Amino acid sequence: MKLPITLPAPAKLNLCLLIVGRRSDGYHNLQTAFQLLDLHDELRFELLGQKAADELIVAGMPQVAAKDNLVYQAAMLLSDHCGVLPRVKITVKKRIPMGAGLGGGSSDAATTLVALNALLGCELPISDLAALGSKLGADVPVFVQGTSAWGEGIGEALTPLEMPEATYLLVYPNCHVSTQAVFANPDLTRDSSAITIARFLSLGAGNDCERIVCQLYPEVSTALDWLKQWGPAKMTGTGSCVFLRCESPGDAIAIQKEVPSKWQSFIAKGVYQSPLSALVS
Repeated sequence: MKLPITLPAPAKLNLCLLIVGRRSDGYHNLQTAFQLLDLHDELRFELLGQKAADELIVAGMPQVAAKDNLVYQAAMLLSDHCGVLPRVKITVKKRIPMGAGLGGGSSDAATTLVALNALLGCELPISDLAALGSKLGADVPVFVQGTSAWGEGIGEALTPLEMPEATYLLVYPNCHVSTQAVFANPDLTRDSSAITIARFLSLGAGNDCERIVCQLYPEVSTALDWLKQWGPAKMTGTGSCVFLRCESPGDAIAIQKEVPSKWQSFIAKGVYQSPLSALVS
């Protein structure tokens, strides 16, 4: 790859989210189906001159302090691991709403890891890069791997999963959900029975976090109830975005026209392979 270059960071849906146990380290064992989407952020990578005062600049997200930004953390994590200086400017163009359960921050971090792994000549295999990414968040590995997948463990044990082509309508009720608050809630279901991939593909599965999020965040409950009038809508991850699989792109467009103006909405197609994979292979 040559700089400057602009690369995508795709969103995801959790088509199901089962909590099948609690671990001794405080984390939860999960089962989930990650569906990658063609909705994506964009990250532009530019080389900093040798006289630049900074070794790394992250721009485009003024609402997040640089060192709290997962893009910054990912770049420095890879830099420290490989012993090289990034000396790049990364400009993030956000399209994926923050705090929506669509994985935007994790995907931005994964794109940073994948891009800098190539640009800095680190040449880490994808498995090592995904393991490194898991230090930043449980959703980062699926974006590094670059395919829709069945996830287990804390979400890092991945099996590539190609699902039927689908168009989704996403409704974001402009509400930021605290994942920590959801998993700390004493009423959260933590003992769902584990299922097989075949069972999921045949019968589907629910989201154990949905009931708690709807209790804590009435805006999510209202959006979910509204979308359910059009079909079996669900919440993705720990929210706050809700989604509906539509029969056709035309149906998605028709329903989107009815979405109340107080909410954001997106139409996205499910994809098996991340668009990032083809650009850095």
